[in-house]
Formats: sequence, C-alpha cells, structure tokens
Amino acid sequence: MEASIHGIFPTPIYISKLDRELTPLELKFVDKNKKDFYKNVSNITSKNTYILNERSFVNIKKELELKVQDYFDKIILPANNITPYITQSWLNYTEKNQYHHIHNHSNSLISGVFYINCDEKFDKIKFFKDKYSMINPDIKQNNIWNSEAWLFSVKTGDIILFPSYLNHMVETKEGDNTRISLAFNVFIKGKVGNSEDLTELIL
Repeated sequence: MEASIHGIFPTPIYISKLDRELTPLELKFVDKNKKDFYKNVSNITSKNTYILNERSFVNIKKELELKVQDYFDKIILPANNITPYITQSWLNYTEKNQYHHIHNHSNSLISGVFYINCDEKFDKIKFFKDKYSMINPDIKQNNIWNSEAWLFSVKTGDIILFPSYLNHMVETKEGDNTRISLAFNVFIKGKVGNSEDLTELIL
C-alpha cells in the first residue's frame, strides 16, 4: 500500500569523532584520575568534575567546543548571538559486569560524551523515549517509531551530543576492556527571546 511516513519534532543525537588519537600525556592524565574517584551506583567517576579545565586536556576541550558549536549551527540555528560553553566535565570508568544507572543532566541544555576507550563490539549507550505512552501494544519488530529505548554502538574517539533531558544509561558491560568516557554539560551565554514579546533573558 502506497504511503509516506514523516517524522516531526525529532530528538537530535549528534555523532561525530575526534580527528586524532590521544597523546601519551593525555592518556597518562586519564589513568591518573582513575585513582582519585568517587563510587557511582555501579561504576566510578572522577572526583574532578571540571576535568576539561585542566592543562592536560586543553586541546581536547578546544576540539569538543568545536563539536558543540557545530551542533548549535546545524540543529538549533539560534537567531540571536548566543555562545554555548562547557560547564562541568568528568571521567567515567566502567569495568566488566558494571553498568551506569539511568539518569539525565539537570541545569544543562546539551550534554556530551567523548569515548576515550571502548570496544565497538560490546560498548553502547542507551537512550529512553521521554514521552508518555498511553497504550503499549506488543510489537514484533522494533523501529524508531515504536521503540521505548534505542541503543547506539560506540567506539574509541566517538563524540555524542544530545539534549540533556534525555534519560540514558550504560547496560551491564561485556568485554574485558575498561570503558572510559569523558562526559560534559553545555549551557549558553547571550540573549534569548526578545523584549517586545516579554520573553527576553540575558544569560
């Protein structure tokens, strides 16, 4: 039967890649921070929650800022002169049989993950639909229209940006590698709205 199906108001998941490998100095800094952590629900997170402000990561921060700007240029397309900037940033370490609990990121517009070490065969990020479903019939095959959750495989060097309200998690890890990710939040500076509509906000 002939028909067309259109998606409206989609949720953007921006996927890119760091165009280089990490330097020995950057990798040494990643290893160092694994020793100074706090226990998460089932993995560990660096105590330093402004990790991109460290000198060892100055170049990585610049490269991630370019990706964030690209997200805004391609997806948000703001009319006013606003500037996105990275707020907090931290390292997550997940070993075999560990997981990262379901969560979202408050006080942030866009969140991102940079994958420092992962195995494409096993490592994934799982996102959850944020809309209430009144009726959930059994389905014979998942697709982007009928799914309550969606998985993306990730590999070393990948960068993923997404709206901070999206619930996401890492399922119980398989594979023998330590999954290492650098997560960060993004907010904006500048003017949003306008004075005539009584919606102006200076940030």
